[in-house]
Amino acid sequence: MLYRDFQRILSQPRMNRYLQACRGASKKAMTLYRKNLKLSQELFTIISCFEITLRNKVDVVYRNTYGAEWLKNAAINGMFDNHNCRHTKAIILQSLKKLNHNYTSAKLIAEMDFGFWRYLFAQPQFHAGGKILLKVFPAKPTSTPTIQYNHSYVFNQLGQINELRNRIAHHEPICFATGQPVIDTTYARQQYNLILQLFQWMSIDESALLYGLDHIVVVCNEIDNL
Repeated sequence: MLYRDFQRILSQPRMNRYLQACRGASKKAMTLYRKNLKLSQELFTIISCFEITLRNKVDVVYRNTYGAEWLKNAAINGMFDNHNCRHTKAIILQSLKKLNHNYTSAKLIAEMDFGFWRYLFAQPQFHAGGKILLKVFPAKPTSTPTIQYNHSYVFNQLGQINELRNRIAHHEPICFATGQPVIDTTYARQQYNLILQLFQWMSIDESALLYGLDHIVVVCNEIDNL
């Protein structure tokens, strides 16, 4: 495809950053755009595996303490049925209404998005849940005077992954240096390494889990070598 047709379809404002990063080389700009899509697809797969693992780990911790219907009960006279957790409660009730007669605890768990699981580590939800959710990360480092590996730390780390997930979902590029039209996969690599670290904190063998799925470093190298 000619660049002018490529740009007409995807829009000039969208392609300008790629063209600028490639110093006006239109063919290279199209290649960069396609490789950014490839990297986004690869990372979204890794994030999806991480999200499912996280929610299942959370489910096990709360199920063992509060029973199989913990999520439903949490919003109905349960741990999230209070002013400080009202948004969490509202999300659960909305999902229950959506499921209606098709409700099962597994389907309700699946209805919750990444942001929901992240916010279970926020101060109000973490305390309402009995302050037991760090059991999700049995292999996390021990806190030091300079770094507290507590629920707030986990909340902020999950926030970075959620931000990456949203960037990809909204078709934002992840192949540039922050705020600059310069080819650089540092951001993508950092978030990828963060995900791998959190897998390890959950005592998950991330290499085995992601076998055949993980090509992040290869694609990042291809982008950086353009």
